[in-house]
Amino acid sequence: MKRREFIKILGTGAATATLAGCGLKNPSQSSQRKEASDANHPSPGGAMTYRDNPTSGDRVSLLGFGMMRLPDKPQKSSSEGTPPREEINQAEVNRLVKFALDNGVNYFDTSPAYCRGESERSTGEALVASGYPRDKYFIATKLSNFSPEQWSLKEGVKMFENSLKYLQTDYIDYLLLHGIGMGGGMETYRARYEENGLLDYLLKKREEGVIRNLGFSYHGDVKVFDYLLENHDKYKWDFVQIQMNYVDWHLANETNSQNTDAEYLYDELDKRGIPVVIMEPLLGGRLVKMPNHIVSTLKSKRPEDSVASWAFRYAGTNPRVLTVLSGMTYMEHLQDNVNTFSPLDPLTEEEQAWLENEVANLYVGYPSIPCNNCNYCMPCPYGLNIPAILLHYNKCVNEGNVVEIDKEKGEPRSEDVKKYRKARRAFLIGYDRSVPRLRQASHCIGCGRCVEHCPQRINIPRELQRIDNFVEELKRSDGTME
Repeated sequence: MKRREFIKILGTGAATATLAGCGLKNPSQSSQRKEASDANHPSPGGAMTYRDNPTSGDRVSLLGFGMMRLPDKPQKSSSEGTPPREEINQAEVNRLVKFALDNGVNYFDTSPAYCRGESERSTGEALVASGYPRDKYFIATKLSNFSPEQWSLKEGVKMFENSLKYLQTDYIDYLLLHGIGMGGGMETYRARYEENGLLDYLLKKREEGVIRNLGFSYHGDVKVFDYLLENHDKYKWDFVQIQMNYVDWHLANETNSQNTDAEYLYDELDKRGIPVVIMEPLLGGRLVKMPNHIVSTLKSKRPEDSVASWAFRYAGTNPRVLTVLSGMTYMEHLQDNVNTFSPLDPLTEEEQAWLENEVANLYVGYPSIPCNNCNYCMPCPYGLNIPAILLHYNKCVNEGNVVEIDKEKGEPRSEDVKKYRKARRAFLIGYDRSVPRLRQASHCIGCGRCVEHCPQRINIPRELQRIDNFVEELKRSDGTME
């Protein structure tokens, strides 16, 4: 069933109930109602909504826990004068995972690349500490062999075996080829998975049951995505993970010219009956931290609902979606998201169209940078905190604290000088508080090592140069200084 047909059915629930009460039967409507009902399985008592994976029979919670943004705590300096590093707050991770399991979340997505390489270990510890039997939850992890040094079969096998060890399990429920399409497109994909025999190894592990479901996550060159789907009969993908939200549905190219619209990705998977796992439903938090007037627009429709719930409802309404991943660092985020999916209140067709068109177009009208704070660009060899720089800029865009300067006059283009002074002060003071000076954009040498690792394909050196130029303009604009 097509996505829009499914939404239309959900939006006519009252009329359907009336027909059922009158004893009227329509064969077409009856089959449609059954298909819509089969797609969602809310547990009794207003609990978590589940979806069935047709390839394995797994009953998966529609909310999945993304283990990429785990809570940190300061670590003591290893020597005098060395700045403290961050380490995962394991006690808090344990608390979050236990709460998630207690409230019906059973899908946990991690990777060898997340949280400075510590996410799998932390996830494994939290799941074991929860006390839940292994068959009560699903573990998803990835072959994150991004660097050429990791492209041999030996290194790939080592990474997979380490995942089993760190996660304290003898099988992986959902194993993904990580970020196909990134880097050099088809050439990189073939080197990472085909020419070295690694994909053949993974297929064998699926036959043995060590991998229960095999799929891939997609970013970047759509030719690689198309190639893998063209070979679906050969590989029999059990699921595919894509970036999908109400902005990227039609306007992915507006946020980044090299992105692929989620509508195309979803429809290609839907045609083949492949379950879809959704990543970045909030665009790395950007669909929560939006300009105030867009937030007001959303609140005007459903004042009691969080801004995030709109994006989660959008992703979860789609019938082919198996689970929607969310990186939940704080308990209040987890509680709000559990509430959204317990049970899911699907979007009406009118709400879906409103988000895709009006709200999405309002959003792309702002000059923010499409950084999802995934940290794939880190560590920077020159010590820059790249995500913190880009996120501070986006925050100031959303708050109206980015005011352009007329370079000829050295004055703000806005006639409201008072507003400019406030914006200038907020940007500069906030910049120094968010990013230590030695890690700011002025120290970028443009080496470009970050670019090949960015799933959003941002030209990071160019953006850092633009931000640094903007900062220098703010500092020089003494004609309007207080």
